[in-house]
Amino acid sequence: MPLTRYGLSVWLPILLGTLVLCGLCVWLRWWIPLAMVVAVGLSLLSFFRDPIRRLPRNLSPGDMLSPADGVVTAVLELPHHESTQGPASLVRIFLSVLNVHVNRSPCDGEVSALKYVPGKFLNAQREDSAAVNESNLITLKISSGETIGVRQVSGMLARAIVCPLRVGGRLSRGQKFGMIKFGSTTELILPRPKDVTVHVKKGDRVRGGLTVLATLRDARP
Repeated sequence: MPLTRYGLSVWLPILLGTLVLCGLCVWLRWWIPLAMVVAVGLSLLSFFRDPIRRLPRNLSPGDMLSPADGVVTAVLELPHHESTQGPASLVRIFLSVLNVHVNRSPCDGEVSALKYVPGKFLNAQREDSAAVNESNLITLKISSGETIGVRQVSGMLARAIVCPLRVGGRLSRGQKFGMIKFGSTTELILPRPKDVTVHVKKGDRVRGGLTVLATLRDARP
């Protein structure tokens, strides 16, 4: 299983440390500690796994892929959101430490704005965490000329949002654009709630770059 380059500064020391400890245990013939070191090392490295994924077939232009792996914790309609400059549909996904944490673009688009907001590090399973935790909002301009949002939110353990994007850069559907290290939340925000069909509900498990979360219908007649 490949490991994400976004976590290179973390997983490389983990890998090297695990190899050194394994060598020491073998030299001292400490077989039980050896098994424990291997188990812990593999568990930590698995957090940074980056599975190869191919886009689903027969996607329509308005289909929005999940930006993250995890469990849907909320499907909301909002009277206003800054990324859409108006009413919005929001799908919130909780990522546990067992999930793949690489984020992926829900659609083709141009990065029109990036907004980092410092904040708290509450447990991401708490409903109020999405409002007060550290976050990074990515606004994408899509082919219709409208904007959508993808928001990375830190959790209690996730204290490093990785987002190498720059305003003016382009993303293609399913393209990797960063990660949040350890348990966290990712949100997809879409304009025109009346023209959005959400295909998931609270409690559903989703996979980044594979699950179609919602479809935004063309506003043109």
